[in-house]
Amino acid sequence: MRIVTRPDFDGIVCAMLLLKVENISDPIAWVHPGDMQNGRVDIHAGDIIANLPFHKNCALWFDHHYSNRLQDDFNGAFRIAPSAARVVFEYYHDRFKDHYAGLIDMTDKIDSADLTLDEVNFPENYPYILLSMTINSRKMSDVPYWNRLVERIGSSSIDDVMADAEVRSRCRRVVQDNRAYAQHLREHTRLEKHVAITDFRSLSPAPEGNRFLAYALFPEAVVSVKIRYDDESADRVIVSVGHSIFNRNCRVNAGALLGRFEGGGHNGAAACNFHVSKADAYIPEIIDILVKNEPNT
Repeated sequence: MRIVTRPDFDGIVCAMLLLKVENISDPIAWVHPGDMQNGRVDIHAGDIIANLPFHKNCALWFDHHYSNRLQDDFNGAFRIAPSAARVVFEYYHDRFKDHYAGLIDMTDKIDSADLTLDEVNFPENYPYILLSMTINSRKMSDVPYWNRLVERIGSSSIDDVMADAEVRSRCRRVVQDNRAYAQHLREHTRLEKHVAITDFRSLSPAPEGNRFLAYALFPEAVVSVKIRYDDESADRVIVSVGHSIFNRNCRVNAGALLGRFEGGGHNGAAACNFHVSKADAYIPEIIDILVKNEPNT
């Protein structure tokens, strides 16, 4: 039996919770949502999937993404919640009681982007937020680090986790990267009415940093679009769409929108991954829908 989840803060907390209550015999499988959607993940009988699309072979499934909702029966739990960890926590509440309640609250805050301007501009002053930014889902070489966080976050205080030498080193790097990322955003972002469009396809690799900075730098935007090439395959393009967490006037459901373009996600944040040959058709249509800003669900 394995836990199959995605490498972000929500996925790490999901894995920690499931390890506490289920008899897990195999290493955690860290998987990207697009790989699940495209059938590139081998799911075994007995696997527990969390924070990812459903697969018929799994024994239990836990998720909260709008685009992943099911009409069929399944074992586990699904609801539109601030985090998948919240769904897992509530499913096993008789086992956990109120233990980890504070951690779940912080996971909700981070995964639903319920952040203040100060938290976005100065994450170094907010331990959980800074810790979440050390988890880089684009680097599968970080699997040992993700596994370490699963172990530490379930058994140590946040102060002890932040005092870990590797965590401290990664946090320092995040702060440095965020400063550089802000400059990249300024240089590669244009506004089309209320849509901030960041195109990193001219940069290899694409810059990494605080995904909320665009909302602080471009307060007039109600939604952001980030375009880049896939790190693992230059013939694929990744488009991410996110509602501004400060100017909350986007009426387009991002998950439903990108579900039409080989992706999916939440109402307020979603992504899609497609062959480069489709970019000239897909990207203008996505932007046009966001500029029109009409409800789509």
